[in-house]
Amino acid sequence: MKCKLLFLLSGALLLNACSDQSSKTTQISGVANKSKSMSVSKIDRWYSFSQVSKGNVVFQKNCASCHKADASGTKDWKKTDAQGRYPAPPLNGDAHTWHHPMKILRRTVKNGGVALGGWMPAFKETLNDQEIDNVLAWVQSHWNDEVYTVWNQRNKQAGGVMQPLKN
Repeated sequence: MKCKLLFLLSGALLLNACSDQSSKTTQISGVANKSKSMSVSKIDRWYSFSQVSKGNVVFQKNCASCHKADASGTKDWKKTDAQGRYPAPPLNGDAHTWHHPMKILRRTVKNGGVALGGWMPAFKETLNDQEIDNVLAWVQSHWNDEVYTVWNQRNKQAGGVMQPLKN
């Protein structure tokens, strides 16, 4: 059953490649996370409870003012503002964040979103690599298992292998 699901997800990934900010959010079998709270995962994830806990503290201090305390972001995140910049997207599985492998997520946090058409500042001078990974762990803890599974597959295809950590 797992092989069949992975095969179907792989095929769906090929058909639903992430394009640009103006395209519709890709949803694979209703992948977008409809719950607004962290869920209990039924699959192994790369991060530990400790990382999620530490990531929450860093996220609330540095990211929540734009992405909201629950990572729900801006409702109309695909519409540019008067200056032509994109607002802070949801990070909870409802937007496009899960389309990107870990190396891109890390790079975006480090270098900011200005080059991508947004206005997120760079955090490379504010957060170290472990803090960035902790924030990304906290963000991914909001993704349901289906969203995380698709992200994990995309991440592996991009050459990024994340090892599950035990608490």
